[in-house]
Amino acid sequence: MTRILTLGLIWGAAGLAQPAAGDPPANMQAIAKALGVTCDYCHSAAPGRGAPEPKKDIARKMMAMTRELNSRVREATGDSAAKVECVTCHHGVTIPRQIEDILTETLRTKGAAAATAQYRELRARYYGRQAYDFGEETLTGLADRIVAGRPDDAIALMEMNLEYNPRSARSYEIIGYAYTRKFDEETALRYFQKALEIEPDNGVIQGRIASITSRRRPEPDSPK
Repeated sequence: MTRILTLGLIWGAAGLAQPAAGDPPANMQAIAKALGVTCDYCHSAAPGRGAPEPKKDIARKMMAMTRELNSRVREATGDSAAKVECVTCHHGVTIPRQIEDILTETLRTKGAAAATAQYRELRARYYGRQAYDFGEETLTGLADRIVAGRPDDAIALMEMNLEYNPRSARSYEIIGYAYTRKFDEETALRYFQKALEIEPDNGVIQGRIASITSRRRPEPDSPK
C-alpha cells in the first residue's frame, strides 16, 4: 500500500494522470532490464540530497505514455490483454534506435572507419540479444543506399559484413558495383564472379557480368 501511495504522489507531482484503479505498480526491475541499466541510471543523486534527477522525470513521462498507448491499443483492438511495455521499444538499450540509423549518422559525421568500429562494438555487446538486428541484410541495406555516391564507404561496410557472413553473395555484388563506380571494372568483375559462385542462378549478377564482358569484347574487324 505504501508503495502504491508513493507512486500516486509521484504522478501528481509530475502533473501526470495517475494509473487507473487496478493497474499494477510500476515494476522498476523490469524497466531497468528493458533499458539495459541499473537503478542508479535514474536514481543518480545521493539519498537525502534533494538534487534534481532529470532521468526520473523522463521515466515518469514515459510510463504515462505507455499507459496511454495501452489504453489506445486495447480500445483499437478490443483485446483487453494487449499491452505495450518498455521492452517493446527499448530491447535492452536506453535510447531505442535502429542500427541502420545509428551507423548512417556515424558515417555522415565521422566516416566509414568509425562506423565499422561502432558496429563491431555494438555487435560484441549486444549480439544474441533483442537490441539490434545483426543479420547480413542490415549492412547490405545500408551499403546499397550509399554505394552510388560513396563507394569506398560501401566497400568498407561490405568487407566487414563478409567477415561475419562469408557466403553473402549480396555483399560481393555491392562491392563489385562499388568498383564500377570507381571505374575499376577489372576488380568489379572479380567480385561479381565471386557472388555468382555463391548464387549461380542470380540473374542480376549475371547481367552485371555480361554488361562488363560485352564492353571488354574486341570489336570485329570492319569489312574491307
